[in-house]
Amino acid sequence: MGTGPLPSTVVTTDIYPGSAPLVLAIQNDPTDPPLMVGQWLAEVGITVQVIAACFGEQVPAVVPTGVHGLLPLGGVMGATDDQVAPWLVAERALLADATERGIPVLGLCLGAQLLAAATGGRVELGPVTEIGVVSVMRTADGLTDFVMGAIGAPGDDIPAGQWHQDHIVELPADAVLLLTNDSCRVQGFRIGDNAYGLQFHPEVDAETFFSWAGMADEALERSGRDIPKACAQFRAAEPDLIRAWRPMTRAWADLVWQCAAAGSR
Repeated sequence: MGTGPLPSTVVTTDIYPGSAPLVLAIQNDPTDPPLMVGQWLAEVGITVQVIAACFGEQVPAVVPTGVHGLLPLGGVMGATDDQVAPWLVAERALLADATERGIPVLGLCLGAQLLAAATGGRVELGPVTEIGVVSVMRTADGLTDFVMGAIGAPGDDIPAGQWHQDHIVELPADAVLLLTNDSCRVQGFRIGDNAYGLQFHPEVDAETFFSWAGMADEALERSGRDIPKACAQFRAAEPDLIRAWRPMTRAWADLVWQCAAAGSR
C-alpha cells in the first residue's frame, strides 16, 4: 500500500491486542464522527483512526501502508464542492485508489456520494429530501450480497436513518445496486468486491439526530418535515436501526479482517 499521514483520534478495543486491522475514517463535518459504526467495528477488534478533515487534518490521496479499510463519513457539502471543502479532491482520489486495489470501503451518505463521484458516477440535488427514518429495500443483488445479506431486518421494510438532499443520479458503470426505495433509487451499492456506499446514516444515534435537528440546515428547510415528529420517530426506531445495521457493519468488518490477513502474508 502507499504512504501518507495518519490522523490523531483513535477508537479501539482490547479484544485482539496487537493484531487489530486499521480503518481510516474521514470526518467531513464536525457533527458526524464514526459514532455507532465506529463502536461496532471496535467490538470486533478493528482500530478506527479518524482523519478530521473538517478541522484541517490532511487527507492522503492514496491508501497509506498498513490501512485495511476506509470509512468516509457524511457532511453538509456536496460531493464535488471543492471550493467549500478543498480536501474532497484528495478524498475522492483516496477512494478511487482503494476501490482499484480492492481495499474495503464503507461510504456513508456524503461518503457514498464521494465514492460514486470518484469512480465515474454522478451526484445531483434530488427531487426529494429524505430526513428521518425512511425504509429501504434490498434488490435481488442485495439479497445475495455478503454484506447487505447480513442486514438484521426481515423482508423489504428496512429502517434507515436519513439526512440528505443530494442523491446519486448515475452509478459508475461497474457498480451493483443493492438497496433502493421509491424516493431515492440509489440507497446502497457495491463497486468491485469490497467497496460499498450507503446513502443513509447507519452511524447516527438518536442523540446525534436530535442535535442535527436543532441546527439551521438547507436540507432540513427543504424537506418540510415536522422536526419534533421526526425526532420522536427516530428515538422510537433506534433499537430497530441498531438491529438492522450492526450485523451489516460486522459483515463489512469481515472484509477488513480479510484484507489485513492478506497483507500480513
